[in-house]
Order: sequence, then structure tokens, then C-alpha cells
Amino acid sequence: MAGKPDLDVIVVGAGFAGLYMLHRSRGAGFRTRVFEAGDGVGGTWYWNRYPGARCDVESMEYSYSFSNELQQEWEWTERYAGQPEILRYANHVAERFDLRRGITFNTRVTGAVFDENENRWLVTTDSGESVSSPFLVMATGCLSSTNLPDFEGRDSFLGETYHTGRWPHQGVDFTGKRVGIIGTGSSAIQAIPVIAAEAKHLTVFQRTPNYSIPAHNKPLDSAAVQEIKAEYPEFRADNLRMHAGFGSRVHHNDAPALSDDADDREANYAARWRHGGFTFLGAYNDLLRSREANETAAEFVRQRIRETVDDPKVAELLCPDNVIGCKRPCLDTGYFETYNRANVELVDARKRGIERITPNGVVAGGRQFEFDCIVFATGFDAMTGALLGVDVRGRDGVTLKQAWDAGPRTYLGLCTVGFPNLFLVTGPGSPSVLTNMIVAIEQHVDWITDCLRDLRREGCGTIEATRQAQDDWVEHVNTVAGLTLYPTCNSWYLGKNIPGKPQVFMPLIGFPPYAQMCAEVAANGYRGFDLG
Repeated sequence: MAGKPDLDVIVVGAGFAGLYMLHRSRGAGFRTRVFEAGDGVGGTWYWNRYPGARCDVESMEYSYSFSNELQQEWEWTERYAGQPEILRYANHVAERFDLRRGITFNTRVTGAVFDENENRWLVTTDSGESVSSPFLVMATGCLSSTNLPDFEGRDSFLGETYHTGRWPHQGVDFTGKRVGIIGTGSSAIQAIPVIAAEAKHLTVFQRTPNYSIPAHNKPLDSAAVQEIKAEYPEFRADNLRMHAGFGSRVHHNDAPALSDDADDREANYAARWRHGGFTFLGAYNDLLRSREANETAAEFVRQRIRETVDDPKVAELLCPDNVIGCKRPCLDTGYFETYNRANVELVDARKRGIERITPNGVVAGGRQFEFDCIVFATGFDAMTGALLGVDVRGRDGVTLKQAWDAGPRTYLGLCTVGFPNLFLVTGPGSPSVLTNMIVAIEQHVDWITDCLRDLRREGCGTIEATRQAQDDWVEHVNTVAGLTLYPTCNSWYLGKNIPGKPQVFMPLIGFPPYAQMCAEVAANGYRGFDLG
């Protein structure tokens, strides 16, 4: 493979991470090309077009900060932006910064092999094209590999089937149809009220009930928007200071839950419930460290469910019995109220689950349900699914899948031993899904781009994490997680929604301390990396 590489940087994925990576690296003088499986930009917001799809981070925060002109000119319309508006934003960014000419659409990267003699990555695609570059950046997203359980008879159903993560771009009309939806996670909680208002009848199959907090979405007040825009840098900095975990506003109360008496605690929760959003989990500083404290918040939510749902038996089925917040909290608009509709039925699939799918519908609990449509709201193979979906081979031909056989191992969530010049944007071992994702993306892309510039300046051709640094980092991620209640849930943070997936807590808790550590690593000559 002699000769000059085709490119300096190859990026996989044209979501918010890929778009910003293209913008930054191209601006730094690197020949960069992005490959995208879809026919448009937007990543998560390109694929997830299910009814009710909406961001759970407030729109004034869920936006790029790298360009003041961009954040001043773009006008968000709602407190929590819906999928169509976010996709319009992604397209606006692509147009404004002339990014499309650097993206190859409708092309899926199938393989990437590191040539140790030439110190470059050879990348192949499903179109048969092969290109090479010294550096490969995986901007594949944390929630982009859909999970479709292998139900018995799944392919025998004669009606229409949909997955929330791969929704038809033309939309779906459920008018007059009998619909079954499998799952009650975040996507389902957003979709169920919308589908129920349209369908003749909706049957919800619930294995695990979820806590959900009202979003209280509303149109943005123009005066409030202008106030934020007048001091946008300060606004963003304040968001990071307000809560070390999320990187967005939760109005953190630095007091333990049991320091208040029951009435004051109830009043605090009620005020945050009325405000809506992640603010609820900022009510006390120990909700994710103390089971006793957590139970006070959990029981408050259960009581709201019991007050909302008319049928006491249905209400109890909807009440979770685990820790609140150990899964990313769901935000909803009228979710629990939906179960008061005459055309909605909740089926408890916890004990016997979905037994099989038939040509006419679903069998669960020994009962046959007949449907015109089935919606799989069964989530994602989170954080590692998209990465392992590409045949990535590093030193000695070892695949990433082999290297991560016992679970993902990275240094800083950015790089992994045995795969030189491979960068992961918001990879496992970084805060990623525990934060405002765009904040996490910008921090990673800035770090990677600065690293590439430093390597160029120093005349270095390779960068690779050391085994010791990676081992120490994995231990650090696990230690931090072990100080919290996060690992106590059967969540996709641990990969427990995917049969056979190693059970490892993947994200790192605490964004601002993490960003500082990354900066210190770079400032200290890329401590923990071998440069060649």
C-alpha cells in the first residue's frame, strides 16, 4: 500500500459529531472526508422520526457553541425541540459551513484495517470503495445501532412493523388501526401518547415500568431567549457548574435529601415536578448515592402516577420499583394520562414476556392479541453497537470486537490499546450519554483536532494509548460508578438490554472533572499515550 494516503482524516458518521469533526479538522488544514450511511445529515435525528420524538435537553443548550454567529442567528421555537426542528438545525449547520461537499452519503463503512508498515487506516465501504488515511475518527453515535429482539415468529407477522429507531421518513398513519407497541423506554414514552390519539386501539407491552418526569414543553419566550443570547458564553458555563454529571441545567441543590423534613422535601419535589425536566434529579445531592434518599424521590413519582392514572391496577403496573435516575430519566408529555383513554390497554409482560409473534399479532401471557401494526420500541445496542458493527482491525489483525470481548476498554473514552490513530467520539469510558451530548461532542472533537495539530507540529505519525493508562482509566470509571447507584439497574448503561453483551458500566460519571482531566493529559505531553 505504497504511495500517499488519499486523505488525512476519515470520519464515520455525519451526525452532530461527524459534522463538527469535519468542520474543525478541515479548518485546521486536514484533508477530511465523512462517510454517512443515510442520505442526509443529523445522525440520531435523521433516523429517529417516530411520533413525538423530542430532545430531553432544553433547546437553548442542545446546540453548538463553537460559532457565536450560529447561536445568535438560529431561532429555536420550543423549550424542548422536536425531531423535525433539530433535523432542520443540523441541515442548516451543514449548509452554513459548507459541509456537504465533504460527506459521502448513502455509503456505509464496512471495514477498517490499520497498516502497521504505512501507519495508515485502509477503509472499505459497501459501495466497494477503498480509501486510506493516517487517522480514523468514529463518530458513529452512542444510540445508533437499533436493538430488535429475536422474538419467536418475528418475521411471520403479516401486518406492518416499525422500529422507533428506523422510522419511515414519510411517516406512518395509524388512523383506524389496531397497534401493538413493545417496550416502555424513552422512545415509547414519547410515541405512545401520539399513537394513542390516532389509532383505533393501542396495546402497550411493558416488561419494565419506567420513571418519567413531565417535560412541560412550551413555546420559547422571545424575551428570555434574547436574554440568554446576550450572554450565551456565561449561560453555557453556568450550565456546566450547576451539575457535574449532566453538563446542563438541573439547578443542583447541594444538600442531602434527609436534611429536610417530609413536608419540605415534598414541597421541593413538587416545585421541580411543576418545572419539569432533569431539574427534578437535582433536588438533593445524594439522590444517586443513597438508596434511602433515592426512595424519597422515587415514591414521590409513584404517587404522581397513582394520582394520574384512574385504574389503580394499571397505576401500580406503571409504578417502577427500582432506583430513579439509574437509567437516563424519561421526559414525557401526557404519558401516564394516556392510560386513561378507552382505546389504550397495558399488558404486563414482565413475568412471561412476549411468547411469540404470529401472522396476526402477538402472544403474551397465553393470550393472543391481533394487530394491524406492531411497533418495536426496543431501544439500542448502546455505546458499542455501532462501533462493533464495523470490522475494525488494529495491530496484528486483532478486531475491536476481540479486544472488547469482555467489555469495552478505552483510555479517556477516546482511544483504545492496539488501535493506533483511532479516535472515538463520546466512546465508552467518557461521560457521553450522562451529559448534554453536544457539549460532550464538542469537547471530544476539540481535543482530537488539537491532538492532530500537535502531532503534525511535532512530526509524529502515530498516537496510541498505553496499556497501563488504559487499565488505570477503566479502573477509574468503575470506581466512580461504584460510588453511585447507577450500576444497580438493568440499564443499557451496562448493556443489560442486549443478550450476551458483557456487563460493564460504560459511561463515566461527571463531565467537568473529565474535561479537565483530558486537558491535563494533553498539556502534559499526552500523558498515557505513546507517540511515534
